[in-house]
Amino acid sequence: MMVFWRFSARVCLAPLRGFEARRGRGAAGRRPDEAPALRFSQAWPKLALALWGSREDSGREPHSPAGAAPAGTGSEPTGAPLLGRLLRQLGLGLRLGLRACVLLLKFAPLLLAYPLARLSPRLSSLWLRLLLKAAESSGPTYIKLGQWAGTRRDLFSEEFCATFSRLHVRAAPHPWAHTELVLRGAVGEDWRRALRFDSEEPVGAGCVAQVYKAYVSVDRLEDPRSGSGARPGSGLRGLLGRLWAGQKLEGAWPDPPSPEAQGAGSPPGRNPSPPPACGAEPDHRIPVAVKVLHPGLAQKVHIDLLLMKMGSRVLGLLPGVKWLSLTEILEEFEKLMIQQIDLRYEAWNLERFHHNFRHVDFVRFPTPLRPFVTSSLLVETFEESVPVSSYLPLAVPPELKRKIARLGIDMLLKMVFVDNLVHADLHPGNILVQGGDSPGGSRVDRPGPAGARNPPVAAAKPPAPPLRLVLLDAGIVAELQEADRENFRAVFRAVVLGQGERVAELILHHARASECRDVERFKAEMADLVTRARENTVSLGKLQVADLLSSVFKLLMTHKVKLESNFASMVLAIMVLEGLGRSLDPGLNILEAAKPLLIRNSTAAL
Repeated sequence: MMVFWRFSARVCLAPLRGFEARRGRGAAGRRPDEAPALRFSQAWPKLALALWGSREDSGREPHSPAGAAPAGTGSEPTGAPLLGRLLRQLGLGLRLGLRACVLLLKFAPLLLAYPLARLSPRLSSLWLRLLLKAAESSGPTYIKLGQWAGTRRDLFSEEFCATFSRLHVRAAPHPWAHTELVLRGAVGEDWRRALRFDSEEPVGAGCVAQVYKAYVSVDRLEDPRSGSGARPGSGLRGLLGRLWAGQKLEGAWPDPPSPEAQGAGSPPGRNPSPPPACGAEPDHRIPVAVKVLHPGLAQKVHIDLLLMKMGSRVLGLLPGVKWLSLTEILEEFEKLMIQQIDLRYEAWNLERFHHNFRHVDFVRFPTPLRPFVTSSLLVETFEESVPVSSYLPLAVPPELKRKIARLGIDMLLKMVFVDNLVHADLHPGNILVQGGDSPGGSRVDRPGPAGARNPPVAAAKPPAPPLRLVLLDAGIVAELQEADRENFRAVFRAVVLGQGERVAELILHHARASECRDVERFKAEMADLVTRARENTVSLGKLQVADLLSSVFKLLMTHKVKLESNFASMVLAIMVLEGLGRSLDPGLNILEAAKPLLIRNSTAAL
């Protein structure tokens, strides 16, 4: 049994880039408690087996005080009993086997029934609904996979993406005792002096984390210039290290830049903590949103990712699926998922957005408050606002609707064509409005972190701020390499100019993968698509960009042309914002608004 599981791990884990150990680390200056980490990093398949069989310490940060040996490593004798290691490996084998059986029972019947789903549209819709239910009941990894797959319209059908775009599950909250454990591990035993909770009930709970409203003592906030924020331990190995009772292992993916590397001044991505006068309570406290990861999440995610990798290698053998490069798709999703379950990445993204919009007063992001930022805890400012969907009814003044729509388009164009950093989860639930009268006649509170889809609301006290947008849930972002960025601009310039064949050439040249067998036909169909979209409209201002891009995605899927993941994410963000903007202002002209940026960039390139 042990030989089988060890062999399986070696075979299935070997191709995973996220597990590759970083080499070349010298032996000089190594602390005694680092010896086990080095030994494990050299034999990572065994490390994975041991870690998954171990017990997760969710409340501890992945670094230990200087001189203290991590629990379960330095304190363990060198000649640890072989029986203990075998039992851990056996435990992992049983857990993997049990999880695989559960997933097999859920998804195997759907896989076998897939040929029947191709017989009629009604059977296809039924099959997709059953697949959606199976994903909803399979835990956070499969929920996030379904949500992510629903954004890849270049890979999956329009019906599939429309079905899985509704995959938003409100999970059962974890107990307050776990939240206390995380607070104690991140803030210290005196965490109650820093944070005051009026209620132990969360205001929102998602599949990854849950959110509370609290009040933080202003004198406990960190000077933004001190640069003592924690760096995420990137990659799958960094998170596996945390499963080893707090041991930190360096990862293979690039970390967000450390505060120390930014220099002595205020770092580019760091936004100063809000002053006490900004919404502060009489005892010098300000309202905050506290986001806490669910217990045992990392362990569940890693087991599911391993099983997904195994399954992708099997499914990749099926005819008609190879062009999708399932292993590569899962590597993209793996990177996204790892960053979702380390809240320091979300804090870093928020700080980058703060820097990019530091001179823009109509867009606001929650501010992460250090030192209350760890891998499992994120404390950020509580933003008082209402969902943008509240402004869709006819009773809202049209002028206010047009202003909000214009703010959204200006914000998106800056992200895409100026900053090259796009919020990749811009559904209406993550876009709030400040400074506008709500349909009910009063303003309401909304917490500012990810994961709180529909929290309760309460009357706000501070005076109304100017009209501006508030963006939540910055855990997922998209940014392009310079070559892809220039190609993205060129594609949109060609769309504006009605050059359909040029659009096809640019997409084919920069496609991540392509099995297009008839290039000339693809170009002709793309040209016809762009031409018809322009001819069927009275003016360019009436061109439905979202419909046009949706048709482009259909064409890509028909000809088996796969876009780069971030490229697809940016296109989807434009589609979502354009659709939302036209709901507020039917005369919205996103291409006309983008023209100055596209022409300026084109002129600069000459």
